Amino acid sequence: MWQREYSIETTASPETVWKLFHDVPGWKTWNQGIERISMEGPFAEGTEFLMQPPGQEAFTSRLVAVRENELFEDETVLGDIRVVVAHRIQPTGSGRCRVTYAATVHGPDAEEVGMAVTEDFPDVLKSLARLAEGAPLKAAGR
Repeated sequence: MWQREYSIETTASPETVWKLFHDVPGWKTWNQGIERISMEGPFAEGTEFLMQPPGQEAFTSRLVAVRENELFEDETVLGDIRVVVAHRIQPTGSGRCRVTYAATVHGPDAEEVGMAVTEDFPDVLKSLARLAEGAPLKAAGR
């Protein structure tokens, strides 16, 4: 098993961040690691979504936990590898919050897979926070 997490604090409210999480087709506006994404069904436990990173094959993930304005977790299973990513929103006071992405990888080559999965998390969190705070995203490098 391998684990890693990254966090960022933002002046945005948990509700504002949640709206961005809930808008699955909009993820690609603040996450450069997504070329194409679609979800069939509600943003709720058990719903699957298809995501394709740039230059890679698409894969299916499933929402395994959803708590409005607080958390969602998705699970991706590829052969013997299982990746769970928790997206947490924690109020820090004065309308601010901390957003954390935490990945847990089980299976062969867990560390290698985990490093590849999480390498863009710091940039994704910066883009998410910037958008949640109402700032425009930069075209390249956000």
